[in-house]
Amino acid sequence: MNWPAIAGIALLCLSGCSHYGTFTLPPPDTHGPAPSSWTWQAHSGALLEPGARGEWDSTDVLNPSVIRRAGVYWNYYSGFDGATWHTGLATSPDGLAWQKQGKVLSPRKGTWEWPYIAANGSALPVGNAVFYWYQAGPRGATRIGLAQSSDGQSFTSEDQPVLNLGPRGSWDEVALGDPYVIELGGRYWMFYLGQDRARRQRLGLAQSSDGAQWTKLLSNPILELGEAGAFDEGGLGEPAVWQTGGLYWMAYTGRDGKEHRRIGLAKSADGVHWQRVPGVFSGGEPWNSTVVCDPSVDASSGEVRVWYGGGDAPSPDENLHGRIGFAVLKPN
Repeated sequence: MNWPAIAGIALLCLSGCSHYGTFTLPPPDTHGPAPSSWTWQAHSGALLEPGARGEWDSTDVLNPSVIRRAGVYWNYYSGFDGATWHTGLATSPDGLAWQKQGKVLSPRKGTWEWPYIAANGSALPVGNAVFYWYQAGPRGATRIGLAQSSDGQSFTSEDQPVLNLGPRGSWDEVALGDPYVIELGGRYWMFYLGQDRARRQRLGLAQSSDGAQWTKLLSNPILELGEAGAFDEGGLGEPAVWQTGGLYWMAYTGRDGKEHRRIGLAKSADGVHWQRVPGVFSGGEPWNSTVVCDPSVDASSGEVRVWYGGGDAPSPDENLHGRIGFAVLKPN
């Protein structure tokens, strides 16, 4: 088993008893293509539409998290009803034609999750179970929770967040969100969004042996805002990570000064130090003309398949007329 070199784990216990340490991911897989850049090949049209008026996902469907289980694609996506975000499930034999299965997670009244959101999550098969890390809590002060399911549809959540806010003055002091979890070297690795008091949204990293107790990287954030005028000058979010050709690759959402969103790419040799690469993906159809966001990546089949959210309104969070689309990344 290829374990990473980890130094200084649990160095500190600060606000919310978050532990901090210094670590890197295991060396990335050397198999597969080693491109210098990627080309986006978009599928025409949206794959998943909002529900009918009055349904739990009637306003937006966004934030796909797609896994394969028993030969079927399972999509844990976020649905907005105009007031609250929920998580729902859709299934597909090929990843393109989806059948909605209903709502599987909502904010629990009287808990830390209430009242705004239990969505924007990351699903991962763990043995015969499904682990789902998700963003929850009141608007503007969200944290990250964990729910587990034996059948992929009935979930039981931890009583408290598994990833808490950082200490006063830190880069993730105000809010956490957009978890994306991968399993490597016998550990779980979470890429996530953190927001500070200046409302800057950047990306960070944490690691865990069980998916519930997390150690944040002491040197977070791992990716800063883009330069003035760049597509990601206004904020970063929704990271999705895979490995090929001896490198880690990340697709992430960037916001510009007008709240237009697009998906950019970055690469890393250790999962901690990241460098942007060419390949920004912008929407080319009316339904995703203003927003392209929320990538979920599957690189297990020999090609990099990406499900993503899109919309036609420049809003930072909701009321985008959000839908879910599909693209393939081709190595150059």
